[in-house]
Amino acid sequence: MSGRSDPILIEGHAALFGVADLSGDVVRAGAFARSLRAGGVPMLLQHRQGARAGRWTRIIEDGRGLFVRGLIESEGSQAVVKAGLDGLSIGFRPRFWKPRAEGGRLLVDVELVEVSLVAAPMQPRARFSIVGEAARAA
Repeated sequence: MSGRSDPILIEGHAALFGVADLSGDVVRAGAFARSLRAGGVPMLLQHRQGARAGRWTRIIEDGRGLFVRGLIESEGSQAVVKAGLDGLSIGFRPRFWKPRAEGGRLLVDVELVEVSLVAAPMQPRARFSIVGEAARAA
C-alpha cells in the first residue's frame, strides 16, 4: 500500500451563462466552444501556476454554463477541499467581448486557460460538490 489517498471526484459549474460576476462580466452561451475543441485545460489551486490540484475529466457547455467534472489528486488540494473549499474560477483571455451599459463586459468568445479550485470565486454561484472518492484498483 502506497499510503496515497484516493482522488476526490467533484463536479459543478465554473461559469454561469447570463449571470454577472462581481466585476460585472457576463459569459454568453457558446463563449467556450473554440477552447473546448482545443482541450487540455488544467485544474489548478487558487490560479497558481504549477499548483496542479488534479485533472478535469469532463468540461462541457450545458444549458446553465460551463460544467466541469474532475479528480482532485493532490493531497494538499484534497485537504483544503475537505476543510470546505468549494469555489470554481476560470482563468481566461477574452477574444471577443462587448461593453455592458451596467459595467463589465459581455464575453462572447474566450480562450479558457485553466479552471481553478478557489476560496472566493468572482462568480459567487460557481461552486462544486464532492461526488465521491474514486477508489484505486488494489
